[in-house]
Amino acid sequence: MQRTKPPFRADHVGSLLRPKVLHEARARRAKGEITPAQLKAVEDAEIIKLIGKQEDTGIQAITDGEFRRSWWHLDFLWGLDGAEYHNMSAGIKFAAVDTRADGVQITGKLGMAGPHPMVEHFKFVKDHTSKTPKITIPAPSAIYGRPSRTPVAKEAYTDNETMFADLGKAYRKAVRGFADAGCRYLQLDEVFIAMLCDEKYRGQMTARGDNPEKLGVIYGDLINEAMSDIPSDMTITMHLCRGNYKSTFMGAGSYDAVQEILFNKINVHGYFMEYDDERSGGFEPLKMLPKGKVVVLGIVTTKNGRLESKDALKRRIDEAAKYVDIDQLAISGQCGFASTEEGNALTEEEQWAKMRLIAEVANEVWG
Repeated sequence: MQRTKPPFRADHVGSLLRPKVLHEARARRAKGEITPAQLKAVEDAEIIKLIGKQEDTGIQAITDGEFRRSWWHLDFLWGLDGAEYHNMSAGIKFAAVDTRADGVQITGKLGMAGPHPMVEHFKFVKDHTSKTPKITIPAPSAIYGRPSRTPVAKEAYTDNETMFADLGKAYRKAVRGFADAGCRYLQLDEVFIAMLCDEKYRGQMTARGDNPEKLGVIYGDLINEAMSDIPSDMTITMHLCRGNYKSTFMGAGSYDAVQEILFNKINVHGYFMEYDDERSGGFEPLKMLPKGKVVVLGIVTTKNGRLESKDALKRRIDEAAKYVDIDQLAISGQCGFASTEEGNALTEEEQWAKMRLIAEVANEVWG
């Protein structure tokens, strides 16, 4: 049967391809040719259109497509007290491309004195949809987990333990701020627990002086702290991804390496799990999913425009149901369609075809 609360049987990770008019407006703003208010007017108009397009697909969870952001994570992190923009010497290496060199640095004590600026982003969606508005933000690990070490000012922190404690408190306040604004569906995008499935990445973190075994526990504790002050009717989900930049990826590896942390240590209500190809391994780890929690199977790829067949998707759902009750399953795209403003290598038409496909398959499988 269909679910009346999130995550829904047909769901999506959140980010969507930016239209040409928005790219042009952002470029003009970067050159100083238009004001922030003029850019916001373009964003508002495009997000209203986007909300209608999402509703038309049959998807129940509605986002702003991250249209006001450049990155899935950095724009949020720059909104924390004590965190600022940092230009790295080089971007992060993905399988076939390097990212832009934007980064984050910690220049003061991490905190959240008032509502995060993105609370206003959520409220705009809430005011323009009759369905369930959803906000996506990076998991706390995003400030620390990139292979290139985050610069930390000595006057801010001399040890990680204190820094992580402040980070957890800042996130708890930020999440509560969304809740107070009426948010009842929030997704934490967690790349760096998923990256602990990748041996090369684990080696990179070890080489810089970190212990990969301990990092997973730290990241899980930070998520639990982030959601420790939410109302009882609020749903927090976690999206797991091994990188998504211009249709390429950063890592690979089965969830076996982190299944204990995911399913027994972290208190989220559901998991969006990347499962569109062999990079993610098999469904066997799902046997550890606790009762009452939901896994949204990311079996529709967002990295290309090829439309999956319904029969193939249904077979994948049946395979997963060998390890967990089908009533604890749902489906979505494997990641967002545009984790950064550049977007993935497919057209908007192909994106919407995949969104409709997700809704149709969910209706056929769960009624």
